[in-house]
Amino acid sequence: MKSLDLEVGKDIPHPGIDATQDESKFRYHKYYQWVCFMLFLQATFFYIPRWLWRMWEGGKIQALMMDLDVGMLGEAEKKQKKKLLVDYIIASWKTHDWYAGRYLICEILAFFNVIGQMFLMNKFFDGEFMNYGLEVIDFINTDPEERVDPMIRIFPRVTKCRFQKYGPSANLETHDALCVMPLNIINEKIYIFLWFWFVILSILTGFVLIFHAVLFACPPVRVYVLSMRFRFAHMENLHTLVRKGSFGDWFLIYMLGQNVDAIIFKELVAEIAKKVTTEPKEGL
Repeated sequence: MKSLDLEVGKDIPHPGIDATQDESKFRYHKYYQWVCFMLFLQATFFYIPRWLWRMWEGGKIQALMMDLDVGMLGEAEKKQKKKLLVDYIIASWKTHDWYAGRYLICEILAFFNVIGQMFLMNKFFDGEFMNYGLEVIDFINTDPEERVDPMIRIFPRVTKCRFQKYGPSANLETHDALCVMPLNIINEKIYIFLWFWFVILSILTGFVLIFHAVLFACPPVRVYVLSMRFRFAHMENLHTLVRKGSFGDWFLIYMLGQNVDAIIFKELVAEIAKKVTTEPKEGL
């Protein structure tokens, strides 16, 4: 690695390449042929939490919507569909905790997936990935005469190759050559993007998990979130839903609010609040 500090064109032909024959100083880039497969594996890991949620959710919200996302419905049709939806929610009141729990499990999986992939990439690049982005930032801010490009160190564009073949007398001959690795020009950009993307995702996903933990522990925060997200609904009705229901009920109502017309959702909230107050079920 000392050859990276030498002057290109004077002491060495390319960054990191010198004439040493000491194999203990050689660095082998074994990852090169596996990059495309690793990227495919990473994409698969990222898709798993989404696939799990789609399987567990099973189109429940889509079925409950019953075209109530369209505000221009006939009055009779709208009334009938609202009644069906309200009756279902009341009949299944306090039974949606596992539905919300599955969603939280998928979010936890997404968080650990990002963190795990950062460690996986660090192992893949022999301990170089964790500090890769920081080194690139430091490289940009360093004097051009003194800096060493970490992208070239980790993803060399030219490297030394050693070929062995049998000569005319059947002896094994070793040939040194310079090999161009043009894909590393793309790989270095891919992984600097992934480094920053993983850091951003891990921070954002961590904040989301903390926020949902606060929602689970603090019912008043659930009321505040509903009031900020769905301004048409009356605060008194929102307080009633949160007070009478569980976290799973809140989550289902929140998901419905994101997919149902705002005016219709206001009416739904009012009817549900009225029913959970005046017609309590066993266990409410």
